[in-house]
Amino acid sequence: MDLRGLFSNSPHIQEFHSGTTIFTEGTPGAVVYVILNGEIEVSVRGKLLDVLGPGDILGEMALIDAQARSATAVAKTGCRMAMMDENHFLYMVEQTPLFAIHVMRVLAQRLRRTMEIMERPSATAGM
Repeated sequence: MDLRGLFSNSPHIQEFHSGTTIFTEGTPGAVVYVILNGEIEVSVRGKLLDVLGPGDILGEMALIDAQARSATAVAKTGCRMAMMDENHFLYMVEQTPLFAIHVMRVLAQRLRRTMEIMERPSATAGM
């Protein structure tokens, strides 16, 4: 699904300079972001998990389960992102079922990647 195309004309676009923290692990989250341009580093407890780029969605977990942010997101480069609050997110899910499927696929991919990382032997194991 082309999220960039879907959100490129959003009235809720925000720009972030390189090095800007977009959100921090453990803080409340009421907004989902779609990256239109730039790259975002996502880390948990200081460990880099992923680098997201144009067309990726960011921050969906906190909005879906109404829990604190599970990661910290920092602009690796200058970024331009469309923002969705819960009402807009629910509207998109209702009006665009493929959007809902896309978000579920993103969540499944991230869960699988996290499980793979956790299953890897630690570099300090056996020391």
